[in-house]
Amino acid sequence: MRVTGGRLGGRRLRSPKSGVRPTADRVRESLFARLGDLDGVKVLDLFAGSGALGIEALSRGAESLVSVERSRSVRAVLQANLDALELTDRARVMGGDAVEAVGRLARARDRFHLVLLDPPYAAGAAGPILEAIAQAELLTPQGVVVLERSRSHHLPEVVGLVPVDERRYGDTMITQFRLSATVSERSESQPGGSVST
Repeated sequence: MRVTGGRLGGRRLRSPKSGVRPTADRVRESLFARLGDLDGVKVLDLFAGSGALGIEALSRGAESLVSVERSRSVRAVLQANLDALELTDRARVMGGDAVEAVGRLARARDRFHLVLLDPPYAAGAAGPILEAIAQAELLTPQGVVVLERSRSHHLPEVVGLVPVDERRYGDTMITQFRLSATVSERSESQPGGSVST
């Protein structure tokens, strides 16, 4: 597994021996090409695993990263990757459940331009975290949520989030969401910023 682009392009990443399903290099490369310029973007990587998605964002110019990973052993690999690539000054690692982490970050008034979601491929796993993000006012008005899921699992409808782009890569589906118009208007008072798509 490697970083596919940006200033760290080609650098190798460690992967946990079990318990994670890393996003394929070609899928990451295509996803970040779709996202475009990440200069100054604040990123939240939930279900972070080895950290490949968040590290890719930092490599491509993102300003900062918060990675959330429940497993202690997987979190150790994530931290080792950040250390090896000298990214610890721009990245923070949180333990615990992703939904609970969203609540903690929202209460701290953290705001993100880009939220990356790669939950377990179990049916129904995506719904609760998407709902938590929609309700938490965690996104900037033009922020983007990216969800990776199995194409065999139905895309959940979430009040407050609207799918704006979807791509298939074999058995993997990548969907981008933005805030619905009414939710975005409520967030206008928050710091701005956008991710191009």
